[in-house]
Amino acid sequence: MRHRKSFKKLGRNPSHRKALVSNVATALFEHKRIKTTTVKAKEIRRTVEKLITFAKSGSLADRRQVLRKIRDKRIVKILFDEIGPMYKERSGGYTRVIKLGRRRGDGAELALLELVGFEGVLLDRQKEKEDARAKKEEDKAKEEEEKKEEAAAE
Repeated sequence: MRHRKSFKKLGRNPSHRKALVSNVATALFEHKRIKTTTVKAKEIRRTVEKLITFAKSGSLADRRQVLRKIRDKRIVKILFDEIGPMYKERSGGYTRVIKLGRRRGDGAELALLELVGFEGVLLDRQKEKEDARAKKEEDKAKEEEEKKEEAAAE
């Protein structure tokens, strides 16, 4: 029986579970949104919320506490410089889990785990990608025109 157990084992031994939580939290802070199973998302949300709370105060001791979970100093810097200050006035509820349905291969229930308030950042990234694609297509079209002009000139 698992009476009063506070966390899910996720079918992994403790060291693997710790690494999984660390890696998924790192990915979430880097990309602001990740797609994973619902159970993992709910379990990782617990850790992520605590790490963001540490980042809100921003002291050296808090930074060291976060570095225990997240080994990438670049991501910790993003957490303390961008994400933490954004939630200064907010007292919890920094993440959102949106259920997406079932995965086709194994039927696992999927969810989107995202940071609340970063929707604009994600839209900006999407727009930048679209602009880059459009520019690339324009460059290709120009190159093709130049090749045709060179061929016509010869």
